[in-house]
Amino acid sequence: MSEPIRQLEPFSIWNNFANLNAIPRPSKKEDKIIRFMLDFGDSLGLETFRDRIGNVIIIKPATRGMEDRKTVTLQSHLDMVHQKNADINFDFNRQGIQMFVDGDWVRAKGTTLGADNGIGVATIMALMESTDIPHPRLEALFTIDEETGMTGAMALEGGVLQGEILLNLDTEEDDEIDIGCAGGIDVTATRGYNEKPVPRGVTAYKIEVNGLQGGHSGMDIHRGLGNANKIMNRLLYHSSEQYHTRISEIEGGGLRNAIPRESFAKIVVDKSQAENFEITFETMQRQIVKELQINEPNLQIRLHGLKTVPKKVMGLGAQEKLLKGIYAAHNGVYAMSAAIEGLTETSNNIANVEVKNGQIQIGCLTRSSIDSAKMDLAYALRATFELAGCKVVFQGNYPGWQPNPNSEILKVLVKKYRSLFNEKPEVVACHAGLECGILGQNYPDMDMISYGPTIKGAHSPDERVSISSVGKFWSFTKEILKDIPKK
Repeated sequence: MSEPIRQLEPFSIWNNFANLNAIPRPSKKEDKIIRFMLDFGDSLGLETFRDRIGNVIIIKPATRGMEDRKTVTLQSHLDMVHQKNADINFDFNRQGIQMFVDGDWVRAKGTTLGADNGIGVATIMALMESTDIPHPRLEALFTIDEETGMTGAMALEGGVLQGEILLNLDTEEDDEIDIGCAGGIDVTATRGYNEKPVPRGVTAYKIEVNGLQGGHSGMDIHRGLGNANKIMNRLLYHSSEQYHTRISEIEGGGLRNAIPRESFAKIVVDKSQAENFEITFETMQRQIVKELQINEPNLQIRLHGLKTVPKKVMGLGAQEKLLKGIYAAHNGVYAMSAAIEGLTETSNNIANVEVKNGQIQIGCLTRSSIDSAKMDLAYALRATFELAGCKVVFQGNYPGWQPNPNSEILKVLVKKYRSLFNEKPEVVACHAGLECGILGQNYPDMDMISYGPTIKGAHSPDERVSISSVGKFWSFTKEILKDIPKK
């Protein structure tokens, strides 16, 4: 399966990427990939170690004539987002990613690809094993658990690294140089509810919302994509209002940093209302599909009759509060940046909704480039969900990365990009969560920059990486290392 990938150029990056993708590496379950990276460094005879949390560091001395240059820390994260299409049978904990070439793109069969941030990791590996690329002293920093908490970056202690410059290889447009990013916080709402016996004389249905694009809950949040949890809630709310439908269970979305693509619910309705309910549901379905037809051409909303009637449904009071709470909770862009044109400042992703066996859990990821604005929206969400009877907790709070337009390494990258590609790069800040801001807390004097190859559809099964862009990225990286400033 990986052989066509291994034939791509540059060989060193694609072979390392194929090796990485043969190893399961879900967030918080990185033991196998940590062991792989430690063995990789040891096999090169380089100083290699892991810190107390599990980050792997590999150190390579400067090549001859480059000893007087500043030490460069090359950084990427080892974990990957695990998302798959509902019709794909795949075990991320045991199977390697199944890749294929599609024109200028490398994709995966029905799952996320792991180019975020596997291409960055593979590029650093290629530099570590190279014998003919001039470079200063290099520190390879491979962090863990970036996607679900940034715990690797947060737990990295000061003094472990000696680098004066950090190159973060986690940006997803090859013509962009990133100098800032948003911070984030997880907002989780939970409550119990009384389950009631299903009333007599009902018809049972399953509602399916799928076919949405999904995507990165930061980088793609401004695109007007559909959120499966909000669509499902809209259907359930109006069905409940008009036909007194009762909810048995809901399962929608998944990881917080992925815009939810699918949601499923089981409901019941009195048989006397079933025919009218089906007619109204079809009308709602057509309306929503029409609303989103430009951004979500593959959206599907289906209603299936169930032969087996569920045994329990939600109590009416809890159901009403749940549906009103999710309806009221903000999803999507909350504010645009006044400082940087076109940049999303603050947003929220209602990522996960689970209702089953007497328990409700709603998971959100709130982001902002301004910490106070991030917390303001988080408190607004807390107030909304508390009005719905939920207990709300904040977790995983991490800072943004404040832009430094006077960065010395930024000037190097802009000049090098212009000379190589005969055009000016875009110097940007992004609405994703990069590890630079966190690392900067313990390394405040480190000059940081982020760049990378073109990756589309990150955090979704449509994730793909441009083959030609990886070649461009590799050339750019090698040239940057030649021009690192002197100490």
